[in-house]
Amino acid sequence: MRPRKANSREKILAAAADVAREAGPGSLSLEAVASRAGVSKGGLLYNFPTKAKLMQGLVENYLSDFRKALEARAAEAGHESVLSAYIKLSADDCERPKPSATWMFSAIAEDPDFLTPIKAFKHQLLERLKGETSDLGSLLICFVAIEGLRSMNLFDSDVLSEDEHKLLVTSLLKIAG
Repeated sequence: MRPRKANSREKILAAAADVAREAGPGSLSLEAVASRAGVSKGGLLYNFPTKAKLMQGLVENYLSDFRKALEARAAEAGHESVLSAYIKLSADDCERPKPSATWMFSAIAEDPDFLTPIKAFKHQLLERLKGETSDLGSLLICFVAIEGLRSMNLFDSDVLSEDEHKLLVTSLLKIAG
């Protein structure tokens, strides 16, 4: 019975990601997701009792995928630090266009715990990076700069030119060693 639940949950999350990409996360409807996933609305609500919980599931999936990509990139590079892999992966991620994140405000208003997995992920990542460097100041500069870049990208408030993005990433990689 448990594997079936995991499969329907995964199908729902995949369908929600598709619908969110097509219509934007703010326009995501439970009916559209249930239809795309091939489940009843009741089946969707069994796995995700609210739209905010569905959105939180999408965020958790994104964080899991990012963690896996970070591990793979760090393993591929061998000599490259996890910090350098994080900078490159984040910079690449910020180059992809994203829909407006205004939906996040309504998700946070509906469920203040919406940000909990994001905070936990960033805390764990920062702690891991701290354990791998002897230069805390350089790490903090890189971490906060990349998180700022991510925030500008997420909230469609990026004021840097393409050349400035490249310069920022190159400079952070130099700082990271």
